[in-house]
Amino acid sequence: MERDKWEVEFSWVKAHAEQRGNELADRLAKEATSSKNIEECYNRIRKSTVTSDLEEQCLKQWQNEWEKTTKGAITKSFFPNIEDRLKVRINPTPNLTAIVTGHGNIKTYLHKFKIIENPKCSATTETKRWTILYTAANFKNRRGKEYKQH
Repeated sequence: MERDKWEVEFSWVKAHAEQRGNELADRLAKEATSSKNIEECYNRIRKSTVTSDLEEQCLKQWQNEWEKTTKGAITKSFFPNIEDRLKVRINPTPNLTAIVTGHGNIKTYLHKFKIIENPKCSATTETKRWTILYTAANFKNRRGKEYKQH
């Protein structure tokens, strides 16, 4: 069409108003969107460009929904930006998941469901840090021994 210097104009046409060619165009458009056997008919945009544009749009939409939702406040405090989070390689463990989501066998969570009376830890901040680090190191050592035995 471009080679033959066609001029194409798009305009709105009321559906099912017996406009000449409109019913045929509607049927062909529906066939084209539902058929998996139609070859790609574009040649000016590389597939990688389309993929990249779609990924960018998806990230924007995901970030927008992430900012709007009232859920996941604790997780949002760790990961406020979706794109930045996806750049970081994280090995999700049960402990990390419990900390980042606020779910799991932690005092505030257990208190929320009335399993324990007090949500606060009796230890000082320094003791808490030491306990977490000691537990993590101890767990790593035990895990290492278990793997060596097998």
